[in-house]
Amino acid sequence: MNLTSRSGPPPRTGPAIPHQQLDQISPVELQEELWSRMTTLAGTTTGPSGISFPDTRALHLRQDLARPSSEAFLIGTEFAHLHGPADGSLHACLPYDVAAEVIGHGWGELHPMARDGLRPPTLVMLFGPRDATELETIWQLVQLSHTFATQ
Repeated sequence: MNLTSRSGPPPRTGPAIPHQQLDQISPVELQEELWSRMTTLAGTTTGPSGISFPDTRALHLRQDLARPSSEAFLIGTEFAHLHGPADGSLHACLPYDVAAEVIGHGWGELHPMARDGLRPPTLVMLFGPRDATELETIWQLVQLSHTFATQ
């Protein structure tokens, strides 16, 4: 994907489940812009997450479009979700090489279950965008998650 490195130190995150971003919280207006874009992805429905807090908003792929791979989904056909406004981070599934690039360039980290070998290393936390430039990068990654779920 040719990611540039995210500026500054990574945010603090919870070491276990629930996996949350604890500082460098994305401004709510950027969270809302990201969610607005996320809702336009083809073949998706929005709804609550099957595995996260009640204020988490999730993208679910239509079953007939979903690839037959659990590596592309958090649960069921949920391939990405945006945590509530007090957090602003996302969980998403990305192809192995993209997930490694995300981690290597500081845009996210492995989910604790992936870190412990209980889930594939396709499951990552993407840090919430702090500005408009970061929003564009995170949006590209969400689009790649959608493509990963459909192909």
